[in-house]
Amino acid sequence: MEQKGFTVWFTGLSGSGKTALALRLEEELRRRGLKVERLDGDIVRQGLTRDLGFSKEDRDKNIERVTFVAKLLTRNGVAVLCSFISPYRDVRARSRQEIGNFVEVYCYAPLETLIERDVKGLYKKAIAGEIPNFTGISDPYEPPENPEVMIDSSQETEEESLAKIVRKLEELGYLSPTESEKAYTEEEEALIEARLAALGYL
Repeated sequence: MEQKGFTVWFTGLSGSGKTALALRLEEELRRRGLKVERLDGDIVRQGLTRDLGFSKEDRDKNIERVTFVAKLLTRNGVAVLCSFISPYRDVRARSRQEIGNFVEVYCYAPLETLIERDVKGLYKKAIAGEIPNFTGISDPYEPPENPEVMIDSSQETEEESLAKIVRKLEELGYLSPTESEKAYTEEEEALIEARLAALGYL
């Protein structure tokens, strides 16, 4: 079966788990034999968008360029994983329209969790007014209204979040379900059947 190109777009505040999940998904897709490219905020800003700053206009341009690359890769049968804060709904909507096969994953965690996780102390600096235009503190973040997948990294393990994304990709027809994903082993099924029979349901 020929691989169908698609883009999984991870959006959420800094520290919400976008990159960690994208890395896990990349492993899983490669294990299934797919062609995968990962576009990450930090990596992209070292090359493709190093001339851009963090004003709204520059952030929009950053996402515009990433969208163009993701569209080309998707069109050529590649699974593209994009991890960007991408705070504005209208910009994400344009990316969805441009790319076509677009799966939005909203990575959420409460602000207090993000501050606890922040080893560089960026949130504390932003709260103290030392970092201007910091998304979630001095700059707005507009959460997706209807993402294909929403994960709460303060409540779910990475495995649980990854399983939700993989399940959605299978539902949408971008991935084939694997045999190992049967809900129960044969022994467990036999036990359940025996219990149901004992209760008079079978």
